[in-house]
Amino acid sequence: MTTYEFRTAAACGGPCSEGCLEVATNVPGIVALRDTKTGTVMQFTPQEWADFLTGAKSGEFDLGA
Repeated sequence: MTTYEFRTAAACGGPCSEGCLEVATNVPGIVALRDTKTGTVMQFTPQEWADFLTGAKSGEFDLGA
């Protein structure tokens, strides 16, 4: 069984800390994302994760006003 070492954002602990996302990069070839509320884990390749971060930083997923 794979053991992930999840990290949580520093901002997760405030008023909306009820459901946060955690990320683990300690397993070679896998980036794991976990929902703290449900415990659901999703796995991505490092390239998929990098592409997602690039899109998020560039506003690709912004819903608009």
